Amino acid sequence: MAAMLQPQIILLKEGTDTSQGKAQLVSNINACTAVADVVRTTLGPRGMDKLIHDDKGNTTISNDGATIMKLLDIVHPAAKILVDIAKSQDSEVGDGTTTVVLLAGEFLKEAKPFIEDGVHSQNLIRSYRTACYLAIEKIEELAVSIEGKSLEEKKSLLAKCAATTLSSKLIGGEKEFFASMVVDAVIAIGNEDRLNMVGIKKVPGGTMQDSFLVNGVAFKKTFSYAGFEQQPKKFEKPKILLLNIELELKSEKENAEIRLSDPLEYQSIVDAEWNIIYDKLDKCVQSGAKIILSRLAIGDLATQYFADRDIFCAGRVAEEDLQRVAAATGGTVQTSVNNVIDEVLGSCELFEERQVGNERFNIFSGCPLGLTATIVLRGGADQFIAEAERSLHDAIMIVRRAMKNSTVVAGGGAIDMEISRYLRQHARTIAGKSQLFINSYAKALEVIPRQLCDNAGFDATDVLNKLRQKHALPTGEGALYGVDINTGGIADSFANFVWEPAVVKINAINAATEAACLILSVDETVKNPKSESAQGEAAASAMGRGRGGPAFRGRGRGMRRR
Repeated sequence: MAAMLQPQIILLKEGTDTSQGKAQLVSNINACTAVADVVRTTLGPRGMDKLIHDDKGNTTISNDGATIMKLLDIVHPAAKILVDIAKSQDSEVGDGTTTVVLLAGEFLKEAKPFIEDGVHSQNLIRSYRTACYLAIEKIEELAVSIEGKSLEEKKSLLAKCAATTLSSKLIGGEKEFFASMVVDAVIAIGNEDRLNMVGIKKVPGGTMQDSFLVNGVAFKKTFSYAGFEQQPKKFEKPKILLLNIELELKSEKENAEIRLSDPLEYQSIVDAEWNIIYDKLDKCVQSGAKIILSRLAIGDLATQYFADRDIFCAGRVAEEDLQRVAAATGGTVQTSVNNVIDEVLGSCELFEERQVGNERFNIFSGCPLGLTATIVLRGGADQFIAEAERSLHDAIMIVRRAMKNSTVVAGGGAIDMEISRYLRQHARTIAGKSQLFINSYAKALEVIPRQLCDNAGFDATDVLNKLRQKHALPTGEGALYGVDINTGGIADSFANFVWEPAVVKINAINAATEAACLILSVDETVKNPKSESAQGEAAASAMGRGRGGPAFRGRGRGMRRR
C-alpha cells in the first residue's frame, strides 16, 4: 500500500524525448549507414558527382566527401559525427574524406547484427580498437619511403601521389597536367606552412589546358581611376612599395566647423588639404619604388600623379594578395609614407600586366624569396572551375603531406585488402568472441575495393575473389595488388603508380574507428523539448495556415520569411 502512495518523481521537463537500449543504438547505426550511402557512389576514379542546390539558390557540383557532407545540413545527432570526421580528415590531410565516412559506416553496419544479438557494445569497441592498432602497425610496415631521392626523382614521385588524388576528381582527365603544376607550386613555397601562400585564381573561359602556374604572385587588376591607362604595364627589376593607407584627397568630415575672420584664409585651408596629399605622393616617388600597391583606395589624383612619373599603382588590393606579394618580394606593408627606407621595399625580376580571358592580371615573377605560387585556373562553367579549385586544394594538401611524411602505400584498394587479410589471419589466433569482431572489422575494410568496382560498373564479387586469392599467396607477392579500374581486373597498384601517402590511410582508419566506437558507446539519447518561444512560433505559423490556407499564409511579427 505504501509503495502505491509513493509520489511520481518528475526528473525531466515535460515533452522530453528519451530513447535507450538496443533500439536507439540500432537507430543511430541506421542513420550513419544512410549518410555513408549518400557519398558511397563518389569514391574512386569512376565515382559520380553530386549536384547540391541550397536554399539560397547556389548550385554546387562536387564529389569531394567533405564538401558534400558540409552542404548536406544533416540534423541527426549521431550522423553529425560522420560530418565531423570528414571535416577533420579534410583539414588534417586534405584527401580520403569519402573513404573515412565509408569506413565508419561500414564498421557500424558490421557491428549491427552483433548488437541485435545482444552482444555488449563495449566488447565490440575493445576489439575494434585492437584491430585499428594492428591495422596501423601493418600500414607502417608496408609503407615505402621516398626519402633520400634527388629532387627530380622526388618531383616525379610526388606527381604520382597528386595524380592518384586527382584521378577521382572532375578534372581526372587532365591529371598529369595538373599534378606537375601542383608539385611545382608546393615545392615553390618550400617549408612554408601557410596554405594560402598558394593562390588559386579562377578565370572562366578557355579550356583546362589553358591554366598556368605563376612562380610568384598574380591577382586580378583592381578597380582603377582615370590616368591608369597611361601608366607603364611592364617593369624589369622594379622596387615595390606596399601600403595600407588611402592616397585620396580627403574632404573634411560633415559638420566640421572652421571659423574664419577673413574670407581669403579659406583658400589656405583648401591648399593645406592639397599639400597633405601631394606631400604623401612625393614621399612615395622619392622612395624609388616603381610599383605601389595599397590595400585601401588610391584616388584619381594619385593615379594621374603616378602616371606622369612612370609609376604603376593599384589600390584596393585584397589583404591575402598583398600578404603574398610581401612574402614573395621581401617587402613590408607600411602604414605610413614617412621615412620609407630601402629595407621595406620589395623587388622582383619582372612585373607585367597580362590579359587572361577577359580579365587583366598583374603578375609578379622571379621573386627573390619565392615563398609563394599562383595557379590561374581556366574552364568552361563557373561550377566546373569551383570544383577544379577544390580538387587542386586536395592535391596540394596531399603533396605537402607526402613531402613531410615521406612514406607512400599502394592505392586502388590494395592496402585495404592486405590489412583485411592480415586481420583475418590474426583473428584465428584469438580464442573467444573477439575473433568474430576482428573478422567483421576485416570484412568492413573490403568496402573500399568493393565500392571502387561498383562505381566503375564491374562485378565486385568477382574482382574481390581474385584479390583475396592474390593477397592470400604465401610468398606475399600479391600484397600490392588492387582493383584495375581500366580493365575490370586486378593489377599491381604500386607498379601502376597508384600511390597515396601512408598518413592518409592511417588518419582515415583512426578517425573512422574512433567515430564507430563513439556511436557504439552511446546507450541513451535524450532530446530536450523545444523552448517555449519556439513552440509559440510553431503555433503562430499553424494559426496562420488555419486562417488563410496555404495561399494566404499569415506571418506574425518576428517570424522568419518562408
